[in-house]
Amino acid sequence: CKGTMQSPINIVTAQTIFSPDLRPIQLSGYSLPANEEFMLKNNGHTVLLELPESLAITGGYAQQYRAVQLHLHWGSPSEPGSEHTVNGQRFAAEIHVVHYNTKYDNFKEAMVHPDGLAVLGAFLEVGPMENPYYQEILEHLYKIQRVGQEVLVPGFNIAGLLPANLKLYFHYNGSLTTPPCYQSVKWTIFNETVLLSRDQMLVLVTSLRNDDSNLLQNNYRPVQNLNRRQVLSSFQTTLSLAKHTPG
Repeated sequence: CKGTMQSPINIVTAQTIFSPDLRPIQLSGYSLPANEEFMLKNNGHTVLLELPESLAITGGYAQQYRAVQLHLHWGSPSEPGSEHTVNGQRFAAEIHVVHYNTKYDNFKEAMVHPDGLAVLGAFLEVGPMENPYYQEILEHLYKIQRVGQEVLVPGFNIAGLLPANLKLYFHYNGSLTTPPCYQSVKWTIFNETVLLSRDQMLVLVTSLRNDDSNLLQNNYRPVQNLNRRQVLSSFQTTLSLAKHTPG
């Protein structure tokens, strides 16, 4: 995992560059039918939900990207565990929705090309209420506590796992955060955070076990050097923002 364009990074909002060319992210096919089932698995590193290719990013990127999977990164009951940080602040957890460029035949072919992958990332924080979308995943974690276990879960609206506001985001070129760490990811990190209840966050950080049968916690990669990369923002970061916004 060497290279000069590695992820995650610390986003310093004062050093981001406002780019009016960054259009709102548009999604299609993100609402999965409840009468279909999708694979949720514990792969020893994270909880991963396999997604059908009918989910796509249709706006905000120069090309169209199809979804492959989503997964989460988290800390422990006492420590936050997001991968990216904003002005040095780490959030409780982070969701990544992984897509590949439709000009390539599949994810495996795409992931070695500089424009091959697009990942939508959002920070999770503790809020006052239960999040019904995250509950669709969290309520199944007790069935996949051990590595390699998987369970079929009914479809639901995947867009609900992301912030409501898809206009405000940071964008930079980086890498996968797990080996082989290919530097082929066009990252979108949303500025608005997603809220889960305290109990839900506790379920996330205390349910799964890793290869050593220990609790799977702090499954985030440390921030990497920016190495002269530019971090663009779709909004003026100097403006005062609404609540629940990392930037």
